[in-house]
Amino acid sequence: MVVAQAAGAASLAEVDAGVADCFACPRLVAWRTDVAVTKRASFRDQEYWGRPVPGMGPADAEIAILGLAPAAHGGNRTGRIFTGDRSGDVLFAALHRAGLASQPTSVAADDGLELRHTRIFAAVRCAPPDNKPTPEERDTCAPWSRRELELIRPTLRVVVALGAFAWAAWWPAMTAAYGVRPPVPRPKFGHGAQVSVPGAPVLLGCFHVSQQNTFTGRLTPGMLDDVFGRAKGLAGLA
Repeated sequence: MVVAQAAGAASLAEVDAGVADCFACPRLVAWRTDVAVTKRASFRDQEYWGRPVPGMGPADAEIAILGLAPAAHGGNRTGRIFTGDRSGDVLFAALHRAGLASQPTSVAADDGLELRHTRIFAAVRCAPPDNKPTPEERDTCAPWSRRELELIRPTLRVVVALGAFAWAAWWPAMTAAYGVRPPVPRPKFGHGAQVSVPGAPVLLGCFHVSQQNTFTGRLTPGMLDDVFGRAKGLAGLA
């Protein structure tokens, strides 16, 4: 069902609408709904989105940022990817420094934030328990990302994969959207890793903007600035 719905989407708006109305993975549906009902104490007066989270950004983006999945009390609460949590605070601050976001914060879906030259979406669109989707859930959700890539293909030049999960999800998505095969053996993920496959966007690896990485100094603002600076250069935006 997801395959047919995604393939039939004629625009990013239709992809976004289809994503938001997806019920394909029972475990994720149950979890996202439970989180939206029980809530976190600090957000108890807010109405949670509690649904899959669509991508964000213009249809003619030159850069795509591929993440893992929405956070339970971030995107699953606000309805916008990387919005309302500390990971998003780090990511959008870096995008703003790079000139790719209109403001350095992303706190709510209606806060006026706009992305420039950049589209952000996740390999899995529902918040998973413990931030760990299963391989089956990843594969079930994959048609949405593939269709999104097909629609932005005319302008897309660079993909930034946030973490090893997104890096692994990129290869089948690339094959489906671009009709090209990954190198054998597949290149390993690493921060700053760069892979060019003829006929497809350049892939850049970046540590995920999780608190586990940013609080420990494994990923610093300077490291993010370097990745997005390189992405802009490869996309012809520098």
